[in-house]
Amino acid sequence: MTRPRIAREWLYPESIPAASETQRLLAQRVVTEDAFDEVRTVAGADISHNIRDPQAMVYAAMVLLEWPGLEVRERVGVRTRADFPYVPGYLGFRECPSLVAAYERLPAVPDLIIVDGHGISHPRGFGIATHLGVLLDRPTIGVAKSILVGTPAGEPGPEPGDHVPLVWRGRTIGAALRTKRRVSPVYVSIGHRISLPTAIEWVMRTVRGYRLPEPTRQAHLAANLLRREQTDVFPAPAPRSTHPRSR
Repeated sequence: MTRPRIAREWLYPESIPAASETQRLLAQRVVTEDAFDEVRTVAGADISHNIRDPQAMVYAAMVLLEWPGLEVRERVGVRTRADFPYVPGYLGFRECPSLVAAYERLPAVPDLIIVDGHGISHPRGFGIATHLGVLLDRPTIGVAKSILVGTPAGEPGPEPGDHVPLVWRGRTIGAALRTKRRVSPVYVSIGHRISLPTAIEWVMRTVRGYRLPEPTRQAHLAANLLRREQTDVFPAPAPRSTHPRSR
């Protein structure tokens, strides 16, 4: 895959103030309307790490799934040492270098990327899903397990698909979305090149009985596997038996 053209300071700022300025400038590039064509593949993106790890290792995974069946087509991973400190609100600079490297290992450009993390539901409107989407200029959705900023406008209904706005400073920045009965909602926000209603629709389209949509669920499993095995290479799938099943 052709490497995206990314300015170094967009990934490796020299300081927290420089990172804040980069977020502010890149946030102006975010497209909050639908800007993509037919979806044939969806990728999930996630990282695994231990914030107490003295080596500051980051294990990033991207999983490419076919749409509409959501069969896993490819799993790719990267194991790198983070250059940026662990600072809430600036995780994109710690995690995006690894995710971009993983993206470059994919066999094809995904039509849509769902990221485990926040999009514009962020103090400066530039969470990791938005950061990655702008860097790659790909449609992205943020799906987070907890709130970073904002307050839900009530409790979403009990049924899968029920949702309420996530509001911050008088503005809707996302949605609290129920994906499974009797399970806490997830928090969906625009990443890049997608509207909030469409983002919610695609999250529900990719839910398969779990709280998390299947792309990020698979990426979460993949990233954790890399961290457990201390590697960036996934084991090859076991060959299918050619012998008829015994009866």
